Amino acid sequence: MANTICHFELVTDDPTRCQKFYGSIFDWKFNNEGMPGYTMVDTGAQPGAGIFARPKEVPSPAMNVYILVDRIEETLEKVRKAGGTVINEKTPIPGIGHWAMFTDLDGICVGIFEPLKP
Repeated sequence: MANTICHFELVTDDPTRCQKFYGSIFDWKFNNEGMPGYTMVDTGAQPGAGIFARPKEVPSPAMNVYILVDRIEETLEKVRKAGGTVINEKTPIPGIGHWAMFTDLDGICVGIFEPLKP
């Protein structure tokens, strides 16, 4: 599997304002159903996206990028060996797959995603 960007998220102080802004510029479509507090974004092509309200522990609004991986545990082990820091261990997304997040040597946040296996 190629380790391509598969999803991104906008972490914002005002999700409604964020939807209006990006919708007016890029004509993206939004779906607020299915995951409370999380809006799926149809960008018209891959990768898709999500929007959610910034949790208090997140210091500022941000854009998270997720990279598709075969096995999250193996990828997180590589992150640790390379000197990165795991900030979210493997976490399930019911019916979809799993995600995790780490920071690189400069403190840049990177997400990884492992889809459910058929």
